[in-house]
Amino acid sequence: MDRLSLLLNRYSLSAGVFYAGQICGVHEFSSDAARGHVHLIRRGPVRLIGEQGERLDIEDPTLVFMPRPDLHRLLTDERAGADVLCATIQFGGGGRNPISDSLPHMVLVPLAELPGAEAMMALIDEEAFSKLCGQRAALDRLCELLLIRLLRYCLDRGLTRGGTLAGLADPRLAKALTRIHDNPTHAWDLNEMAHLAGMSRARFAAHFKIVVGDTPAEYLAGWRIALAQTLLKQGRAMKHVATEVGYGSQSALTRAFVRKVGQAPGAWLRGESVSNHDAV
Repeated sequence: MDRLSLLLNRYSLSAGVFYAGQICGVHEFSSDAARGHVHLIRRGPVRLIGEQGERLDIEDPTLVFMPRPDLHRLLTDERAGADVLCATIQFGGGGRNPISDSLPHMVLVPLAELPGAEAMMALIDEEAFSKLCGQRAALDRLCELLLIRLLRYCLDRGLTRGGTLAGLADPRLAKALTRIHDNPTHAWDLNEMAHLAGMSRARFAAHFKIVVGDTPAEYLAGWRIALAQTLLKQGRAMKHVATEVGYGSQSALTRAFVRKVGQAPGAWLRGESVSNHDAV
């Protein structure tokens, strides 16, 4: 399995289109701790105003992805309006994850630069303005495909801020990371990871830290804990989760979890339930 498919296999992508059509005037979107936001601008102009000081005027067809959206607004002409598609995006059930954590707070890509976008836009337009059964499900799936194309674009163009995607964008590190992602229960050591990357131990460790932002050991521990969080939110029992993410016992996972997250799995899970409820 390829580098991106392995990642999406662990953190499944789910889109939920909540608007498709013409908007006029001002539209405000709240911050969202559980989901990313996509705004597909089919026809502008649109002014995007963000909480971090962004003030972007978008004229041409553009895809805007906000992995960790703050409060933001879309401003359009009161009469002419603009054509947009808006959707929420979740990876692995929502919340923090290695995919969105690797991206800047906003990714903005003109559709003309996104390979295959023209054909996809024709399908999106057909579904958005149809009354056919399954319309919303079709739009959700098309939006998910669009996001996969966007992630490919980010990998190829290096539009990352460290983390998992930055490592996967590096040809040498990707060889080691792909194997780690495929088999997290293996007892990986520095020698083995460096060998997979075709590098010496010292060079691999230094290069990994510069590109990814963690040491190889820190990354492996973080990957395992992130997988454990996803499985716990799915309702899996701790003893089974411990085995599936590479820890010999429930207590070993708990100790690693506390070191990485700052609290025990049960307390973290209760906090996540409250946060997700508040975000709905």
